[in-house]
Amino acid sequence: MTVVTSPKTARRSHHWRRDMIELAALFTAVAVADAIANLVGHQPDGPYLLIASAVALAVTAAFHTWWARRHSHAPPPTGSDLVAVGDGDDAARGHGTDCDGDGPEDTALWRMRTTVRDTPGSLAALCGALARHRVDILTLQTHPLARGTVDEFLLRAPAQLQAQQLSRAISAAGGSSTWIERADTHDLVDAPTRVLGLATRTALDAAELPLALRQLLGRCTIHSLPAVSITGRATGASAPVEGVLEETVMRLRDPSGGAITIERPYLPFTPTEFARARALVELDARLGPRVPRSRHVLTLPEGNEITVRRADRDDLEAARAMHDRCSDRTLRLRYHGPVHDADRYLDHLLSPRFGRTLAVRTASGRLVALGHLLWDGDETEVALLVEDDWQRRGIGSELLSRLVALAIEAGCESVYAVTQSSNTGMVAAMRALSLPLDYQIEEGTLVITARLDATPVRSLPPYEQAGR
Repeated sequence: MTVVTSPKTARRSHHWRRDMIELAALFTAVAVADAIANLVGHQPDGPYLLIASAVALAVTAAFHTWWARRHSHAPPPTGSDLVAVGDGDDAARGHGTDCDGDGPEDTALWRMRTTVRDTPGSLAALCGALARHRVDILTLQTHPLARGTVDEFLLRAPAQLQAQQLSRAISAAGGSSTWIERADTHDLVDAPTRVLGLATRTALDAAELPLALRQLLGRCTIHSLPAVSITGRATGASAPVEGVLEETVMRLRDPSGGAITIERPYLPFTPTEFARARALVELDARLGPRVPRSRHVLTLPEGNEITVRRADRDDLEAARAMHDRCSDRTLRLRYHGPVHDADRYLDHLLSPRFGRTLAVRTASGRLVALGHLLWDGDETEVALLVEDDWQRRGIGSELLSRLVALAIEAGCESVYAVTQSSNTGMVAAMRALSLPLDYQIEEGTLVITARLDATPVRSLPPYEQAGR
């Protein structure tokens, strides 16, 4: 890190009063010196006294210079010695990526956590160890524990520095239980800004809560467990109002009933993370049910207009009416089970807590298709249901491309669809995404997984492919 000082701030400001005082002091000193010289010069030993006074003055000046240098503040550090700890979010920076002045070099971003003793100097020892390896500390957050403190760093390190080397250096500096993983540029946002952004997303859309929790806590598995199962039985899923924290698992009360379970086996949660997650869930509870009501009107090839918008439990009766108009084969292909249980799934599927749902309505207002993007732990499922009379018109492809766009926006790495090999419409719609696909068949059930992080999604014109 280069410290740049503005010339305006480097110059000490002068004032005319100070100049007048200095001139007065100068004239006074000259007058006093002239009077002493005249007085001493007329004495028999005057010359010797003047020489002795000059020697004493020189010795005094030399001693003053030595004393000032010995006890003055050290000059500002430069190069690899610079470690500055800021306030606010406990941000700290330590230069080290270009300390030899030979020009920039390749660097890598790392996220690191380590536990240190809560004693003075422990953080300084860590920063010194990082500076010696030319590691730049971009951000630092502290998580106080009953014993010790968990320090979370975002680091920019030389590309050739390995995680094992970094871990050994931190261990030698007093860190324990060290965890390191690669980071990317999205992690450069400071913690308060990130939390405020997640709170805003949650306030606008109830379906964002699981995604916001995942982005807040990193790689973790989130399950929303309803208080009542699809079959109508009590599940026993509940949590105290204040929540429960058990090392790598936290349970929070779901505002819509039941409990939200968050698991992160590779890294224990800290009380600070638990408090942040609980505050986000409390915000969701206070705001109540909410879904964006934006609409998109599209025209089918035959000229009929349809409207695509987000759906929720307010669409439950219209969805049940669509079920009644669907054939048994269509319902079996969608729900993979007895068709008489199909209505039981709707309350779960239309809940924003479990994902996002898109509904297609005709110009007359009839609901003719549903597309679901479901949060399944740390994975994401897509599912489509199109009424028989509206199949093979491209509605399925349109819904699927929009669902995949929502998944990419949510940061999902992949989506999967569970269907049957005989469902050629769903297979065609998945292939039309132009994404790398993985196929897995077990006992007649086909699972198609599309990897979203491998290739940019091609923008599909409406109804390019016939699908369900």
